[in-house]
Amino acid sequence: MIQSDTRLQVMWNRLLAVVEEQGQALIRAAFSPIVRECGDISAGIFDAQGRMLTQAVTGTPGHINTMAEAAKTLSAQFAQSEMEPGDIYMTNDPWIASGHLNDFLLMMPVFYRGTVIGYTACTSHLVDLGGLGMGPEGSDIYDEGLLIPPCKLVSKGEVNALLLEIVKANSREPIGNEGDIYALIACCEAGSLRLTQMMQEFGITDLHALSDYIIQTSRRGTLEAIADLPKGTWHHVLKVDGYDEEIELHAALTIAEDHLLLDFDGTAACVGKGINVPLNYATAYSVFALRCIIGADIPNNAGSLDPFRVTGPEGCILNAQSPAPVAMRHTLGQMTPDLVYGCLSQALPDKVPAEGASCMYDLPLRHAPEAVDRGDDLFALELVFNGGTGARPRLDGLSATAFPSGVWGSQVETTEAVAPVLFHRRELKTDSGGAGRFRGGLGQHIELSASKDQDLMLFLSVERIKNPAQGRDGGQDGAPGRITVQPGDRSLPGKGEVRIRSGETLIFETPGGGGFGLPDERSPEAVHNDIRSGLVSSDAAQSLYGKKI
Repeated sequence: MIQSDTRLQVMWNRLLAVVEEQGQALIRAAFSPIVRECGDISAGIFDAQGRMLTQAVTGTPGHINTMAEAAKTLSAQFAQSEMEPGDIYMTNDPWIASGHLNDFLLMMPVFYRGTVIGYTACTSHLVDLGGLGMGPEGSDIYDEGLLIPPCKLVSKGEVNALLLEIVKANSREPIGNEGDIYALIACCEAGSLRLTQMMQEFGITDLHALSDYIIQTSRRGTLEAIADLPKGTWHHVLKVDGYDEEIELHAALTIAEDHLLLDFDGTAACVGKGINVPLNYATAYSVFALRCIIGADIPNNAGSLDPFRVTGPEGCILNAQSPAPVAMRHTLGQMTPDLVYGCLSQALPDKVPAEGASCMYDLPLRHAPEAVDRGDDLFALELVFNGGTGARPRLDGLSATAFPSGVWGSQVETTEAVAPVLFHRRELKTDSGGAGRFRGGLGQHIELSASKDQDLMLFLSVERIKNPAQGRDGGQDGAPGRITVQPGDRSLPGKGEVRIRSGETLIFETPGGGGFGLPDERSPEAVHNDIRSGLVSSDAAQSLYGKKI
């Protein structure tokens, strides 16, 4: 049956609705707060060749864009001739899935009239997989928990009970992990069911025509967007805090007629701590950043991703090789958009925002080692907070907003309900946004402590403490992050394992975004609105925008 473009577009729109329902099934069924409250997931539908056709709106670029490649890998590794209805495949291999062990990726073949017509896939974060846990202290991947190579999790609808027991036996949160795995299974099944129902409704027996239409249309639109760009190569170096010492990330961005090439040549080598980044994850965030500027209105799928290529020397910190430790790969992986924008701003100076906080400000917490003997609460929890985004060429930055991760901030009430943690204060940090014609977004000021007489173990891996977000086009830098413990005003480094003792309060200040344009070009009305809203103090406004007060 020949399909008209109008009919194919209607089916494409329906497919977008199907995958969104698939993603929501995962969020509603998940046990871990970082999944159900923060949306740390991805969900997608793929054709029989493993090409991503649609993705759920909810989800992180790190999960979504790595999943786009992982599905190709898994669909090539397992022969369709050996697949059965109800089969589901799984892995958490960082170099196939999403860059560290805590992210489980599932892929399910979708059968229609006895034939594999495509796949559904999803990824989400499991809160604990043994080892040293969610922190940068591991010396190799084996320190960091349980690695599961590509395997069959479900066979003809029957869950591999032994595999599930192995996962539970290697976790401080076995019930949560089991619940999250079943949520991932439900996500795949929901997508499969809705996809076959859609095919039946539209009277199609395969996805060939729809798949080609989606991919070709998206690729064509992306190439048209690239054709309008200036051609050439631009370089940028971004200095980041690192673990023991500061690190330089290098990039060269080449815009050609029919593709973009990003090369990390010159980037520092891997380190002996778990902040190294597999290339699949660095690619995911780099390409996401480029797509936010280039062809941003084109849906994300195999076609729109195809013209973007990323490379880097093996062994550099953005192309870590197994068995390098990678537990906190997001720390530097989420800095790559600012690295990319440093290049792109030279080619498109009026399109690219200032630098932002970028890296999520994670707070992985768990009980202290003596908790078992003392009878204290046992828990493992990963809290997520965000800083401010960089100001945009025509708008202020966004405060306490997750860019580039897209992971929503952890909720106070939910956290206090599942762990012995008490929040004393959580508010925007006044004066943390960089001054400019357009102001950078603000970071947060958060205070918390143990709610019971027990110590908390904190595993830090954050950025922007030594190197704040830089302004662009004359804009000023955002405020750096700062982590302290009271009483005593004890400053903590950005990375490492820390004990928060009973009676102590952790003060967690996330960074602000850089400003865009000269501060003296900001309108008096905008300055007064900032003061009235408590975003900028009168003293700071006087010193930064003096003639407008």
